[in-house]
Amino acid sequence: MVAVARLAIEAGWEVRGSDNPLYPPTSDLVADLGVTVAETYAPENFDWNPDVVIIGNALSRGNAEVEAVLDRGLPYMSFPEWLKYAVLSARNPIVIAGTHGKTTTTALTAHLLDHAGKSPGYFIGGQTKNFESSARLGAEGAPFVVEGDEYDTAFFDKRAKFFHYLPKIAVVTSLEFDHADIYQDMEAIESSFRLMLRQIPSSGHLVLCADAPLAAALAEHAYSRTSTYGFDPGADWCVEEGPIEDDLQAFTVHHAGAVWGTFQSPLFGRHNLQNVLAAIVVAADHEIGPAAIASALLEFEGVRRRMEIFLKAEGIIFVDDFAHHPTAIRETIAAVNTRWPNERLTVLFEPRSNTTATNRFQDDLGQAFDGANEVWIGPIYRADRYAPDTLLNREQLVQDIQRSGATAHFTDNVEAIARHLREDTAPHDIVLIFSNGAFGGIYAHLRALFGGQTDG
Repeated sequence: MVAVARLAIEAGWEVRGSDNPLYPPTSDLVADLGVTVAETYAPENFDWNPDVVIIGNALSRGNAEVEAVLDRGLPYMSFPEWLKYAVLSARNPIVIAGTHGKTTTTALTAHLLDHAGKSPGYFIGGQTKNFESSARLGAEGAPFVVEGDEYDTAFFDKRAKFFHYLPKIAVVTSLEFDHADIYQDMEAIESSFRLMLRQIPSSGHLVLCADAPLAAALAEHAYSRTSTYGFDPGADWCVEEGPIEDDLQAFTVHHAGAVWGTFQSPLFGRHNLQNVLAAIVVAADHEIGPAAIASALLEFEGVRRRMEIFLKAEGIIFVDDFAHHPTAIRETIAAVNTRWPNERLTVLFEPRSNTTATNRFQDDLGQAFDGANEVWIGPIYRADRYAPDTLLNREQLVQDIQRSGATAHFTDNVEAIARHLREDTAPHDIVLIFSNGAFGGIYAHLRALFGGQTDG
């Protein structure tokens, strides 16, 4: 919603907002906007008579302002709907969708286009280090790169957000079951993606990951030109992994039966090579050549909470990652082991999302931590939301992880995990934290105990 407010301000709208009391980093982002934000939901917050009220999908019936909007008959929209009419309809949307890799691929694509002077607009679902903010309006008629989230739009519109984004180019990075609170089964997710494909014009382009079978299968439902990318040698755009040199991942891209270019990337792991390749395909669509792409990749600084080193202390490296799905956890662990081979890896995991807090992926999670030496499973976030028989069984998860040869534990005491690390870690160890939230304040505990020497 902060990103939406930024776009509205750039477009010349007067913006005010309402929320619960804010804390860093969100409060800092809002302060940078310079907008008035009420720290409570109340009908009188509408007394300035706004032209339209944008309602985030965290709000529903019973919220004081939602009820006031309906009682007063005020015009209202979801933020994806507002983006469609106020931003995307006058631009050339590039929608990055899929279960995994959306944020990194969106940031990469915007960076490549920007570096080449295409002046894109963008809407990124994370804090990218190459841009001052996660959203920029860009010029009318210019490319606009938008992260196409499959989560629902609003309490009054249960379609996926990306349904509103009018793609001229769409990328689907992967397709797996996720968001168990929204989708009943895999078929429901596939149906949502197929619905989005109907909006791509025949002159458009659908870009699909060949390594993800369900994503690649969307080609048969396309009404536009399609391309595939990935490690699959049969893909239209194929990536070949090279060596790591000077903390950069080398790789080669093949297209139309020939070498298209050789590159180096500051991102590691097979999943990130797929993300980079997807961005390259979109860049090539905009007539950006290999030399310009190679130069831009070396300047890409990454996205916050995506394999981000947030602390270095006493020779120990602490890495933060947003992964909250078994596939993302497995691929990130593999990437960390690729970047720092032969180092002892301790993984901390917070079951926080609606998908991982339940036992929907109980068996898959038991195998997702392969490659770690030690695993700590933290408290299930807001466990009281779920029926006891649907909760993730952490005791069983620990037993499954231990069968792979790792040491594993679970606890509700986050501070105890941090104290254990203080006593048990040594120089050259890697500590990898998986959470899409605050993990009970463990980041602050670690900084306090280790007195971090660097941060960022």
